[in-house]
Amino acid sequence: MTSFIAAVIQLNSTSDEGANLDLAADLITRAAGHGASIVATPENTNFLGPHAEKARRAETLAGAVCQRFAELAQRLRIHLLLGSFNERSADPGKCHNTSVLFGPDGSILGVYRKLHLFDVDISPSARFRESETVVRGTEVVVVEAALGQLGLSICYDLRFAELYAELRRRGAEVLCIPSAFTLTTGKDHWEPLLRARAIETQCYVVAPAQWGRHDDSGSRESWGHAMIVDPWGDVVAMASDGTGLALAEIDPERVRRVRRAIPVAEHRNLGG
Repeated sequence: MTSFIAAVIQLNSTSDEGANLDLAADLITRAAGHGASIVATPENTNFLGPHAEKARRAETLAGAVCQRFAELAQRLRIHLLLGSFNERSADPGKCHNTSVLFGPDGSILGVYRKLHLFDVDISPSARFRESETVVRGTEVVVVEAALGQLGLSICYDLRFAELYAELRRRGAEVLCIPSAFTLTTGKDHWEPLLRARAIETQCYVVAPAQWGRHDDSGSRESWGHAMIVDPWGDVVAMASDGTGLALAEIDPERVRRVRRAIPVAEHRNLGG
């Protein structure tokens, strides 16, 4: 399998869904113009506003949001990860937080619904109950794509190393972690956690991100710093402040070299 270019998008999504999707489409098109074979957008790409409204506006996988991303993937001939959108659930008061991978023909290759919901009380500016409006997922997802094996996850999942160990066990070579990490937690934890997941699993990490202040509350602010990390734990691309993108080469042979040099999968010993 040959090397390819990956791009991570950095957005400042709000409750203006049309503006969010237009900006995402512009950045995705720019990334494809730079030669990206896979482009990934952040968590809550299409809507980052009041969460009750997010649930009310939820769509199915056949809705307008996914249709627009499918058309973009097909037109640009790229793999395209919709980092997450508000997918309709069986509970009318709640939605799923869902990541969707589209192939270059516009087909859906994989769907992942966020397993770990962000219910925290860190500070007045970082107090949140995602479970009030989101139904948690039930499945670990690795997608076999032409580019390789992609392990899917979303934001708060990043704190649960056992999920990524399972993704690696199932064959993942690239970990996708679209996020909207808060400023409070992100400034201290975002990069160390991403690098740790890359080092532990010996995978590339592709982590698009939300950035800046959003309009769902006066205090909500995302850390940004969308990045790509290689299997050694080196940050090989990072977005600066503001909306934009970052690109890096993904080399499958680098994954194999790192795994041969330090064969942790073979050495794992849990006793017994």
